[in-house]
Amino acid sequence: MNIYIAGPMTGLKDFNFPAFFAAEAQFNELGHTCFNPAQMDIDADGVDRTGMNGDEHVPNIKEIARRDVDAVFECDMVYMLKGWERSNGALAEHRLAVWLGLDITYQ
Repeated sequence: MNIYIAGPMTGLKDFNFPAFFAAEAQFNELGHTCFNPAQMDIDADGVDRTGMNGDEHVPNIKEIARRDVDAVFECDMVYMLKGWERSNGALAEHRLAVWLGLDITYQ
C-alpha cells in the first residue's frame, strides 16, 4: 500500500521532521511504501530542516505544494499526524484525500 504522511511542519521545531520519519519507519516496517514530505524536501533541495525552529522561510512553497499534491494522487491512504488541523498544507491534503475517496488514518 502507498501511504502519504501529512501533518504540520511550519512553526514547529525541526519542521516536525522527526514525526514524519517515525511514521515512515513504522509503515515501512509493515511493508508499505511511504511518501514522506520531509524526505521529499531533503531529496528536492538537499536541506534537512532538522535543527531549525520551524519559522524559517521556505522559498519554493509552490513547487512543494505541487509535488505533495501529486504524491497524494499516487497513494491509497493518507496518514494524518497530530496537529494536522492547524496546517494549511495538511488541510489541503486531507481535503484532496476525501475528494479522491482515499482511506484516511489519524495518529
